[in-house]
Amino acid sequence: MLDVALLMANASQLKAVMEQGPNLSFYTPIITLISISLCLQVAVGVLLIFTVRWNQNDEQRHRRLNIMENLTTCLVFIIVVINIFITLSAIDMYAVSMFVGLSSPDLRWTAQSPT
Repeated sequence: MLDVALLMANASQLKAVMEQGPNLSFYTPIITLISISLCLQVAVGVLLIFTVRWNQNDEQRHRRLNIMENLTTCLVFIIVVINIFITLSAIDMYAVSMFVGLSSPDLRWTAQSPT
């Protein structure tokens, strides 16, 4: 379930960044990181399917299964690190958009004097 939630979160982040357009700071790195994260998540899903489907009682496949399990663990760690960077850049994007939004003349709050 957590994998599906992360996959959906990355997909919505990708959609949000693409809607903002190339004017966004860190546009290309964020798109790249999200794309890498999505691809790695699909790869981990495929590795998990193969790990579960293979007969674990077969002694000849134990070495290969251990390698696949270690590879899956490493990829999950890399996905977590990538998503930390995505989140940090998203926080920066949000902070910049809030700052720009508040400093924009048409979005500034102005007190009107009573008439």
